[in-house]
Amino acid sequence: MPPRRAEARRRRRLSTIEELMRSALPDLTRAERQLATHILRQYPVAALGSITALAKAADVSTPTVVRLVQKLGFKGYPDFQAGLRGEVEAMLMSPLAKHERWAGGVPDTHILNRFADAVVANLEATLGQIDHAEFDAAARLLADPGRRVFVLGGRITHALADYFVTMMKVTRPEVMLMSDMSSTWPPALLDMGKGDILLLFDIRRYENTVLQVAEMAVEQGVEVVLMTDRWISPAAVHARHTFSCQIEVPSAWDSTVAMLVLLETLISAVQSLTWEQTEERMKRLEELYARSRVFRRHR
Repeated sequence: MPPRRAEARRRRRLSTIEELMRSALPDLTRAERQLATHILRQYPVAALGSITALAKAADVSTPTVVRLVQKLGFKGYPDFQAGLRGEVEAMLMSPLAKHERWAGGVPDTHILNRFADAVVANLEATLGQIDHAEFDAAARLLADPGRRVFVLGGRITHALADYFVTMMKVTRPEVMLMSDMSSTWPPALLDMGKGDILLLFDIRRYENTVLQVAEMAVEQGVEVVLMTDRWISPAAVHARHTFSCQIEVPSAWDSTVAMLVLLETLISAVQSLTWEQTEERMKRLEELYARSRVFRRHR
């Protein structure tokens, strides 16, 4: 076996397909890099279809697809897809199955240390892969007073959506939380117009709710900003901006800490862009709190 192929197979055993593809980017031709970038941008959804559909979407030839997957150590596109489907099955794993995977090899250290180490690693990996220009562009969208902001979370991430709306309502007007009840979607979609923003949260196991709302919103000219995990929600195909976060921890449940930090940073960025208006809103809000005696005074 040629050394290059042997090295590719060794890396394949040690890495996920996503990590393998990212590490291979510097060694790829222009067309192969274009294809890999397309796959990574919509990973893993982009590569789950036919080889012809993938080549067309990435604007490359089918031989380019074959050459890329072979450079990654696969025999061909079917072999590559088989590995990809295995990763998809892992990312859609139920909490009980996920617990069984890690519980057998738990290190002999306290859960506080193990969990904290995982969370810090997630945060570093998440922030390290954020494109600053894309982050700034998303912040400008959310700060634009001419655009209304609609927010939708899933079964787990609805708490993040609620938190974001609570903070943003102080920062700017026209920010609305969408219910996860399907009967409320049509009235919300009815109010959405061209140029409005839909902020979505969707991590594994991905929810049809999020995908359906994203699809219908885009049809009405809405700009979608998506916060998801490292495997990328299917709703990414409709998103103008997609931010992926690391979520794996030694638990039956995934962690949203990295996503929360990214979310709070985005809120801070929007506040900086709108500070003159935001400051006036905050002062007025404090006056209203004082008059209504919502909070107890410190003694």
